[in-house]
Amino acid sequence: MTPLSPYTLSLVKKIFPENAEEAARLLGEQCGQNLPGCKDETPESLRRIRFAALKVSGGNIEKLWEAVSLAKIDWRDLLMWAGFESDVNEHEKWASQTLR
Repeated sequence: MTPLSPYTLSLVKKIFPENAEEAARLLGEQCGQNLPGCKDETPESLRRIRFAALKVSGGNIEKLWEAVSLAKIDWRDLLMWAGFESDVNEHEKWASQTLR
């Protein structure tokens, strides 16, 4: 399990007010250092991928599962789905707007 950064956890609580614990557990257990090429990543360096999963979920836990499943195959496809592929800071901009 790769813990969530405090910022990621804040975003989870905002997007999943009723299911925050389940969403946080899913991201921690299934969307972390177990992803291809992410063995040595930190909670902070995983934020781009995790934010992409949160964005495409739209607050729907089944969509979050779908996003995480895609990340387990190739997380770059998830970044494209979320629109985070070309700007390495786009996920931070999105998160900041979402948390307002």
